[in-house]
Amino acid sequence: MKQMGKVLVYLCLAASLGTMACAGPLFQSYGRIDPSNEVTRAFEKYQVNEAYRYYISGSDVYPNALMGLHRDYRLDPRTLWKEVKITPERMKEIVEYMQMKAGEYRLVQFGFGIFDNKDRPIGVWYSILTARTFVRMQEDGTVRIDTPQLDTYEKFEVEQEGGGKN
Repeated sequence: MKQMGKVLVYLCLAASLGTMACAGPLFQSYGRIDPSNEVTRAFEKYQVNEAYRYYISGSDVYPNALMGLHRDYRLDPRTLWKEVKITPERMKEIVEYMQMKAGEYRLVQFGFGIFDNKDRPIGVWYSILTARTFVRMQEDGTVRIDTPQLDTYEKFEVEQEGGGKN
């Protein structure tokens, strides 16, 4: 019986390793978005990086996310991002409204660095933690960064309403 258990464990291990080996090539075109205190501070000091194009997701007044993408990269036009002409004053307005909206739900905004599939920095991101997405470098040279879900804040409204009824 012990021998059968060992064989089963080895078969499961082999199957897992085989699956991981096959999945590797599927994810090699994906980048990542990492939390960064430095990026958080830059957004909260309203620092505009001239090397970036800036985009918002969701409402023009209370965006779900604010993203800066390096000008050397083209954003996939099929995404729902809206490009904004950014100045420190405009950044201040956007960031403060985002903070106000997050504060209604006792949430805070965070800054993140955006990296391509070769770990090169390509942009910055500012949102609440639950506004998630992915980064995919496409064969045509564009970057696919989908907007976070459009109900980023609305799902917290439902939670608060549900919590208040108990």
